[in-house]
Amino acid sequence: MKIIIIGSAHPLRGGLSTFNERLAEVFLKKNEVEIYSFSLQYPGFLFPGKSQYTTEPAPKELKIKSVINSINPLNWIKIGQQIKKEKADLIIIKYWLPFMGPCFGTILRLAKTNKITKVISILDNVIPHEKRFGDKWFTQYFLKPVDAFLSMSHEVLNDLRTFEKTKNALYSPHPIYDNYGNLLSKIEARKKLNLPEEGKYILFFGFIRKYKGLDILLEAMIDERIKNANIKLIIAGEYYGDEELYNSIIKKNKLQNQVHLFTDFIPNEEVRLYFSAVDCVVQPYRDATQSGISQIAYHFEKPMIVTNIGGLPEIVPDNKVGFVTEVSSKGIADAILKFYDEKKEVEFIENIKEEKKKYSWDFFIENIMKLYKSIQQ
Repeated sequence: MKIIIIGSAHPLRGGLSTFNERLAEVFLKKNEVEIYSFSLQYPGFLFPGKSQYTTEPAPKELKIKSVINSINPLNWIKIGQQIKKEKADLIIIKYWLPFMGPCFGTILRLAKTNKITKVISILDNVIPHEKRFGDKWFTQYFLKPVDAFLSMSHEVLNDLRTFEKTKNALYSPHPIYDNYGNLLSKIEARKKLNLPEEGKYILFFGFIRKYKGLDILLEAMIDERIKNANIKLIIAGEYYGDEELYNSIIKKNKLQNQVHLFTDFIPNEEVRLYFSAVDCVVQPYRDATQSGISQIAYHFEKPMIVTNIGGLPEIVPDNKVGFVTEVSSKGIADAILKFYDEKKEVEFIENIKEEKKKYSWDFFIENIMKLYKSIQQ
């Protein structure tokens, strides 16, 4: 088959690029694959981080065309016509933000006029975490030319059905991010991060946005029981919002000795240091659909503490590979203490080794192909 993936890829950085590149690598084993990525992904006012680009080398063997301008309608027409001429069997396109609806919807409409190409969208979100005017219209415009949908959480599947009632849609959980190298010993990882080798460490990882609830986790770190247990928090990820909100909580409550900040963008080759250094990963989210962070934790076989939001409890069975708790500082503190007091680490790791088998890329690809065959019928 000839497959085109539309979406972020090198030199753009972040989870979207990582996902698309890994997906392309798996498909490339048996198919012809290319990625149409962005020459301009976001205008500056929509991008809250320091840089959209990585300095890491491009992935080998992948054909990436950085040609889509998300804000130029003339470009959308040009790219749509170009993809039409390629006569791909299948376009796979990730959807995560309504802002992309007009761009993606126009490209897909034009590409499909060849009467050959089918389109499957992998839905990160249908209803965004951070809402803006026009979201509903942009999403409706995007959904119309798509032939079938794959959702990585049941919540997103339900959200889709508020817009689209009849087209084929399938749930398939987010596959494991297995491209970050092997686990290191805690001592080795802590040495590399210039941390004390002994002690209890938990991890908050990823872009720091309001909906991810880092402030709630910091409030949990204030709990005297957490302080007395000498539990330390590693924060690894770039601020995508009000940095002062988090710094003020740390300063006001004198958490400087409890919290270790690594708040630059974490390049791929360093991801394993942070996961290797800790005992468990905490996701204190206010809002969520699915999470790539959970799938990195599965790869490194790290127990998780997550809030009872969106698709997180689907991915993290309570008291099996981690704990699911309410969205509150006390609930999170209780779960952290329970993890250590009941010495759950070894038990959870053994369960993770079995549970992670559900999240293979091969299984994910099988579900995409199942959808594709359903379109053909």
